[in-house]
Amino acid sequence: MSPQTTLITGATQGLGRGIALDLAPRGGTLLLHGRDRTRLDAVAKEVRAAAPDTTVRTYLADLADLDQVHAMAARIRAAEPRLDALVNNAVAGGGAEPLRRELSRQGHELRFAVNHLAPYALIRDLLPLLIASAPARVVNVASIGQEALDFDNIMLEHDYEGLRAYCRSKLAMITATFELAAELDGTGVTVNTLHPAHLMDTEGVRAYGLTPAVGVEEGVRPTVRLLLDPDLESTTGRYFDRFTDTRAHDQAYDPRARERLMHLTHALIG
Repeated sequence: MSPQTTLITGATQGLGRGIALDLAPRGGTLLLHGRDRTRLDAVAKEVRAAAPDTTVRTYLADLADLDQVHAMAARIRAAEPRLDALVNNAVAGGGAEPLRRELSRQGHELRFAVNHLAPYALIRDLLPLLIASAPARVVNVASIGQEALDFDNIMLEHDYEGLRAYCRSKLAMITATFELAAELDGTGVTVNTLHPAHLMDTEGVRAYGLTPAVGVEEGVRPTVRLLLDPDLESTTGRYFDRFTDTRAHDQAYDPRARERLMHLTHALIG
C-alpha cells in the first residue's frame, strides 16, 4: 500500500530523509518540511531524482515558532487537495550544550515546544484535511527515552538538562497521541507513536556526544510499516518499540496527568 499524499516533518536529514527516500519509489505525493531552505531544496532534488514520477512539494517552517507552524498548516490546507498521512518526525534532541536551556519563539522550553507543542498544533490544524481524506494515518516519532512530566516544573526552569527535557517532551508526545486517538475514534484517522530504533546515526545523537549504534534505515522500516501496513489500518492509540506494540511510561496512562497535559497544551498552542 502507498498513501497518496504524505507530509513528513524534519525531512532534510536523518530519519525524515530516509522515510522520504523509502516512500518516493512507491509513487503518490510527498510533502517535505524543513526549516532551512537550502537543505530542503537539496533533499527535494534528491527525492525527485530517485523517483521522477513522484510529486514532491516543500514547506518551510521553524517548528520552534508556533506562528510558523500554524502558517504552514494554513498553506497546506489551501494548496493540498488531500492528506493521507502525516509523519511528525522533526525533533530537538538533547543538544550539543545540554546544560544550556533554550527557548522557543513563544518563550517555551525548546524541546517541549518542538517535540510536543508543534506536532500537536500541526495535527490539530490539519485535522479537517486528514478527516476529509480518511482513511488517514498519523505517526508520531517518539522515543524509548521517556521521563515523567513534573507539572510544577513543566518548562524545566529548575534542574535543566537537555536529555531530561527531550525525554519529558517525548512522553508528552506519546500522551497526546493516546488522547488524540481516543478523540478521533470513528473518524477514519488513526494516530500511533513509536520508538523507531536505538541510537540511530543522526545529527542529534552525535551532537549530544553519543555513539550511534545503528543506521537510519533501521528506524525507517518500523516507521514506514505504521504508514503502510494494511494489517494496521484500524490500529490506533498505540505505542510501538520498533515493530512491537508495547507499553509506554506509566504516566501516559494516568488520567489526571493526561488531563493536566492536554489542558496546558491547548492553552499554549492557542
